[in-house]
Amino acid sequence: MKELTAHIDGEFPAGQRLVLADGEVSATQWPMLAGRNIPALRVGDVLTRGGEPFARVESASWWTGNPSRRVWVLEALARLEPGEVALAHERRGRTLAWITLSDKGAAGLRADASGPLIEEMVRAVLPLGLARGFVLPDDERALRALIADLALVQGYDLVLTTGGTGVAPRDVTPEATLAVIEKRLPGFERAMTAASLTKTPFGAVSRAVAGTLGQSLVLNLPGSPKAVRECLEPLLPALAHTLDKLQGDPAECGGLA
Repeated sequence: MKELTAHIDGEFPAGQRLVLADGEVSATQWPMLAGRNIPALRVGDVLTRGGEPFARVESASWWTGNPSRRVWVLEALARLEPGEVALAHERRGRTLAWITLSDKGAAGLRADASGPLIEEMVRAVLPLGLARGFVLPDDERALRALIADLALVQGYDLVLTTGGTGVAPRDVTPEATLAVIEKRLPGFERAMTAASLTKTPFGAVSRAVAGTLGQSLVLNLPGSPKAVRECLEPLLPALAHTLDKLQGDPAECGGLA
């Protein structure tokens, strides 16, 4: 495990947001940690000092004006004191981002029930270190950009969308997903369709897409909570194994015991 060194300029309480960057940068809205030897951190990674939690990665981005330089926003998990600290990093649980596609939801005209249900169902089968939700209008470009950022920059394990999988004029979720994924998972898609058809013949209308981008699993789900439950339930037992294989687990793919 690669260790990094950071310099803390002040004393900060637990819960404080801080920016970690490689070396000095200009002022930001949060206090700065000037780091050295920074590894490829992903959202949800926990930085530890002497085995004790120090901070958690909340988000990642490229530094404005210098696209080759990464910066991370951290949440302090303990009281931080000034000085040099040597930090290790580790993964504690999986990370989930859910995206609800809804023009009315994005305008604040409809409460989102499907996104929180996704988190509830995934949390029941996977230990989650971090889960975060987003609500977007049915905009293909915005969705493409968000999926790519969550998978490739932030490093979420799971990126699940809800809504926009049908044939209405504003249903563009499959198009946005197909534009960015690298490997398609037709077995996941068939499992969702099969589950839907046991409930309604309208399940055949869904165009939901499943695939991978980087080390992230990307899944489209329908928009209603009822359909989310029906389609996600048969996939839950395969999530952990899929992520393990996607992220380089060399173990043999034997049958389930």
